[in-house]
Amino acid sequence: MKKKAKKNFGKGRKIFFGLLFLLGFLIMIYPIISNQYYRIVQEGETLKFIKAQSKLDDAEIKERLELAKAYNETLDPSRLSDPYTDKEKKGIAAYAKMLELKEMIGYIDIPKIDQKIPVYAGTFEEVLQKGAGHLQGTSLPIGGKSTHSVITAHRGLPKAKFFRDLDKLENGDIFFFHNIAGTLAYEVDQKLTVEPSNFDPVLVKENEDYMTLLTCTPYMINSHRLLVRGHRTEYVGPIDEDKIIKGQKDSIYGRFLPYLLVLLGVLFAITIYELVDYVRFKKKVGIKEDEQKD
Repeated sequence: MKKKAKKNFGKGRKIFFGLLFLLGFLIMIYPIISNQYYRIVQEGETLKFIKAQSKLDDAEIKERLELAKAYNETLDPSRLSDPYTDKEKKGIAAYAKMLELKEMIGYIDIPKIDQKIPVYAGTFEEVLQKGAGHLQGTSLPIGGKSTHSVITAHRGLPKAKFFRDLDKLENGDIFFFHNIAGTLAYEVDQKLTVEPSNFDPVLVKENEDYMTLLTCTPYMINSHRLLVRGHRTEYVGPIDEDKIIKGQKDSIYGRFLPYLLVLLGVLFAITIYELVDYVRFKKKVGIKEDEQKD
């Protein structure tokens, strides 16, 4: 009885440590898997935007942009004392609606930190949990003289990185904003850390075309704001949307494959270990049975 209890205890201990190892492994790789999963979700959203954009005709794009420009003109400091026209009033009332496709107003692409994030109107927490937001009160992201758009995102969530590596951007780096009309390119020319109440660096400057990426800093403390500003620069294109769609679909499989292979490898190793242990156990039992017969 004691020997049987000892065997059962030993077997139970092996199973316990095996499960403990597997649990630890899954906990270790969860942030990686989660981040990759939400990157795929974000890329899926950008694909929705691209497909919806391709269905817009030139007349509709022109009409939407005119309304967005009318909104932006109300933010020009040199015109703040002027009475708004009917079109400008309509632009204010329809904040960002004229740019929305599938609830997005576009997406931000930052090659330096390998982030492509859908952008939504506003900066409510509901918005910032699923992507980047446009800071209301700043210019809508369509470019043009005397505009300054601000795109904000979390420094990183447990499930996704978003702007976590924004501090790695340096002067001269390029980032892109994709809207209903096409792609805007911006070259980084300024990095600032400011108090949360300091909005001076994101105000419109006459004849300038700026876009600022905003996030909290330091990471996990969030006492200040990191501002990475870019000025409009020439965009070398055009983008082949079919290649983007194909490339993003391919990257989904390519990105998950290494982690899947690692997981399968670990499961295979555990299976082999258990099989070897089982064979050894059967051999011991067989030897003891033979000794008892003798």
